[in-house]
Amino acid sequence: MRKIGLITFGLLVFAGLASAQIPTSGNVFFGYSYYSTDLSNLDRANTNGWEASVEGKVIPFLGFVADFDSHYGSQNFPVCQQVPPGPFCTGASADVTEHNFLFGPRVSFSVGKFRPFAEALFGAAHVDVNNGVGSDTSFATAVGGGLDYKIIRPVAWRFQGDYVQTRFFGATQNNVRISTGIVLRF
Repeated sequence: MRKIGLITFGLLVFAGLASAQIPTSGNVFFGYSYYSTDLSNLDRANTNGWEASVEGKVIPFLGFVADFDSHYGSQNFPVCQQVPPGPFCTGASADVTEHNFLFGPRVSFSVGKFRPFAEALFGAAHVDVNNGVGSDTSFATAVGGGLDYKIIRPVAWRFQGDYVQTRFFGATQNNVRISTGIVLRF
Protein backbone atom coordinates (compact mmCIF):
# COMPACT_ATOMS: atom_id res chain seq x y z
CA MET A 1 0.00 0.00 0.00
CA ARG A 2 2.81 2.36 0.87
CA LYS A 3 4.47 1.66 -2.50
CA ILE A 4 1.25 2.49 -4.43
CA GLY A 5 0.85 5.73 -2.44
CA LEU A 6 4.45 6.74 -3.24
CA ILE A 7 3.99 5.98 -6.95
CA THR A 8 0.71 7.94 -7.06
CA PHE A 9 2.32 10.90 -5.29
CA GLY A 10 5.30 10.81 -7.69
CA LEU A 11 3.00 10.72 -10.75
CA LEU A 12 0.99 13.69 -9.46
CA VAL A 13 4.14 15.73 -8.79
CA PHE A 14 5.65 14.98 -12.21
CA ALA A 15 2.31 15.64 -13.97
CA GLY A 16 2.08 19.00 -12.22
CA LEU A 17 5.64 19.90 -13.23
CA ALA A 18 5.00 18.83 -16.82
CA SER A 19 1.80 20.87 -17.09
CA ALA A 20 3.67 23.92 -15.77
CA GLN A 21 5.89 23.77 -18.88
CA ILE A 22 2.96 24.25 -21.28
CA PRO A 23 1.81 27.86 -21.77
CA THR A 24 -1.62 28.15 -20.19
CA SER A 25 -2.39 31.61 -21.49
CA GLY A 26 -1.19 34.08 -24.02
CA ASN A 27 -2.34 36.30 -26.85
CA VAL A 28 -2.43 36.82 -30.59
CA PHE A 29 -1.85 40.29 -32.09
CA PHE A 30 -2.44 41.62 -35.59
CA GLY A 31 -2.34 45.22 -36.73
CA TYR A 32 -1.01 48.12 -38.76
CA SER A 33 2.70 48.92 -38.57
CA TYR A 34 4.75 51.99 -39.53
CA TYR A 35 8.47 51.40 -40.15
CA SER A 36 11.20 54.02 -40.56
CA THR A 37 14.36 52.51 -42.06
CA ASP A 38 17.68 53.76 -43.42
CA LEU A 39 18.64 51.26 -46.10
CA SER A 40 20.46 53.94 -48.06
CA ASN A 41 22.79 56.73 -46.97
CA LEU A 42 20.68 59.33 -48.84
CA ASP A 43 17.60 59.41 -46.62
CA ARG A 44 15.23 57.38 -44.43
CA ALA A 45 12.31 55.45 -45.90
CA ASN A 46 8.90 55.63 -44.29
CA THR A 47 7.18 52.34 -45.01
CA ASN A 48 3.81 50.90 -44.04
CA GLY A 49 2.72 47.34 -43.48
CA TRP A 50 1.48 44.86 -40.92
CA GLU A 51 2.73 43.08 -37.82
CA ALA A 52 1.52 39.87 -36.20
CA SER A 53 2.69 38.10 -33.05
CA VAL A 54 1.83 35.13 -30.87
CA GLU A 55 2.77 35.04 -27.19
CA GLY A 56 2.65 32.02 -24.91
CA LYS A 57 2.91 32.66 -21.17
CA VAL A 58 5.32 30.49 -19.19
CA ILE A 59 4.58 32.18 -15.87
CA PRO A 60 2.17 35.09 -15.27
CA PHE A 61 4.72 37.85 -16.02
CA LEU A 62 6.95 36.07 -18.59
CA GLY A 63 6.06 34.89 -22.07
CA PHE A 64 7.82 33.93 -25.28
CA VAL A 65 6.92 35.70 -28.52
CA ALA A 66 7.03 34.86 -32.22
CA ASP A 67 6.78 38.17 -34.11
CA PHE A 68 6.43 38.60 -37.90
CA ASP A 69 6.06 41.75 -40.00
CA SER A 70 6.17 43.02 -43.57
CA HIS A 71 6.64 46.63 -44.68
CA TYR A 72 6.34 48.18 -48.13
CA GLY A 73 7.47 51.54 -49.52
CA SER A 74 10.15 53.28 -51.55
CA GLN A 75 13.66 54.55 -50.80
CA ASN A 76 16.19 56.74 -52.64
CA PHE A 77 19.47 54.99 -53.45
CA PRO A 78 22.67 56.54 -54.86
CA VAL A 79 23.36 55.79 -58.52
CA CYS A 80 26.87 56.71 -59.70
CA GLN A 81 28.17 56.90 -63.25
CA GLN A 82 31.73 57.39 -64.41
CA VAL A 83 31.63 60.73 -66.27
CA PRO A 84 34.81 62.78 -66.85
CA PRO A 85 36.28 64.46 -64.83
CA GLY A 86 35.00 62.05 -62.13
CA PRO A 87 32.04 60.02 -60.91
CA PHE A 88 28.62 61.66 -61.12
CA CYS A 89 26.11 60.47 -58.48
CA THR A 90 22.36 61.01 -58.35
CA GLY A 91 19.52 59.45 -56.40
CA ALA A 92 17.09 56.92 -57.83
CA SER A 93 13.92 55.70 -56.15
CA ALA A 94 13.36 51.97 -55.67
CA ASP A 95 10.49 49.97 -54.19
CA VAL A 96 11.40 48.23 -50.94
CA THR A 97 9.80 45.25 -49.18
CA GLU A 98 11.18 44.13 -45.82
CA HIS A 99 10.16 41.09 -43.74
CA ASN A 100 11.26 40.46 -40.14
CA PHE A 101 11.01 37.11 -38.30
CA LEU A 102 11.76 37.66 -34.61
CA PHE A 103 11.54 35.51 -31.47
CA GLY A 104 12.26 36.12 -27.79
CA PRO A 105 11.04 36.84 -24.26
CA ARG A 106 8.45 39.40 -23.20
CA VAL A 107 7.81 40.55 -19.62
CA SER A 108 4.48 42.08 -18.66
CA PHE A 109 2.13 42.74 -15.77
CA SER A 110 -1.48 43.89 -15.47
CA VAL A 111 -2.64 47.10 -13.81
CA GLY A 112 -6.42 47.36 -14.07
CA LYS A 113 -7.30 47.57 -17.77
CA PHE A 114 -3.67 48.17 -18.79
CA ARG A 115 -0.89 45.65 -19.45
CA PRO A 116 2.51 47.26 -20.14
CA PHE A 117 5.23 45.01 -21.56
CA ALA A 118 8.88 45.02 -22.61
CA GLU A 119 10.54 42.64 -25.07
CA ALA A 120 13.88 41.64 -26.56
CA LEU A 121 13.57 39.78 -29.87
CA PHE A 122 16.14 38.11 -32.12
CA GLY A 123 15.87 36.56 -35.55
CA ALA A 124 16.24 37.28 -39.26
CA ALA A 125 15.23 39.97 -41.72
CA HIS A 126 14.94 39.88 -45.50
CA VAL A 127 14.76 42.85 -47.87
CA ASP A 128 13.88 42.99 -51.57
CA VAL A 129 14.81 46.17 -53.47
CA ASN A 130 13.89 46.52 -57.12
CA ASN A 131 15.74 48.78 -59.60
CA GLY A 132 18.82 46.57 -59.75
CA VAL A 133 19.81 46.88 -56.08
CA GLY A 134 18.87 43.27 -55.20
CA SER A 135 17.90 41.46 -52.03
CA ASP A 136 19.64 40.51 -48.79
CA THR A 137 19.00 38.53 -45.61
CA SER A 138 20.55 39.44 -42.25
CA PHE A 139 20.45 38.91 -38.51
CA ALA A 140 17.93 41.23 -36.81
CA THR A 141 17.28 42.34 -33.25
CA ALA A 142 14.42 44.31 -31.72
CA VAL A 143 14.11 45.93 -28.31
CA GLY A 144 10.96 47.70 -27.27
CA GLY A 145 7.68 47.55 -25.50
CA GLY A 146 4.12 48.63 -25.49
CA LEU A 147 0.79 48.78 -23.77
CA ASP A 148 -2.35 46.67 -24.12
CA TYR A 149 -5.67 48.28 -23.17
CA LYS A 150 -8.39 45.76 -22.27
CA ILE A 151 -11.66 46.48 -24.10
CA ILE A 152 -13.54 43.37 -22.94
CA ARG A 153 -12.20 40.22 -21.26
CA PRO A 154 -10.64 38.46 -24.30
CA VAL A 155 -10.06 41.58 -26.48
CA ALA A 156 -7.53 44.38 -26.05
CA TRP A 157 -6.00 47.15 -28.18
CA ARG A 158 -2.20 47.36 -28.46
CA PHE A 159 0.17 50.32 -28.88
CA GLN A 160 3.76 49.15 -29.46
CA GLY A 161 7.15 50.64 -30.34
CA ASP A 162 10.41 48.86 -31.14
CA TYR A 163 13.97 49.74 -32.11
CA VAL A 164 14.90 47.22 -34.82
CA GLN A 165 18.49 46.77 -36.00
CA THR A 166 19.36 45.00 -39.28
CA ARG A 167 22.58 44.58 -41.26
CA PHE A 168 21.69 44.64 -44.96
CA PHE A 169 24.22 45.08 -47.78
CA GLY A 170 27.20 45.19 -45.39
CA ALA A 171 25.89 48.17 -43.37
CA THR A 172 23.95 48.50 -40.11
CA GLN A 173 20.44 49.96 -40.22
CA ASN A 174 18.80 51.51 -37.16
CA ASN A 175 15.05 51.30 -37.65
CA VAL A 176 11.95 52.34 -35.72
CA ARG A 177 8.75 50.26 -35.80
CA ILE A 178 5.46 51.57 -34.38
CA SER A 179 2.43 49.28 -34.42
CA THR A 180 -1.17 49.28 -33.27
CA GLY A 181 -3.95 46.75 -33.56
CA ILE A 182 -6.17 44.20 -31.91
CA VAL A 183 -5.11 41.59 -29.34
CA LEU A 184 -7.05 38.40 -28.69
CA ARG A 185 -6.17 36.94 -25.29
CA PHE A 186 -6.66 33.31 -24.35
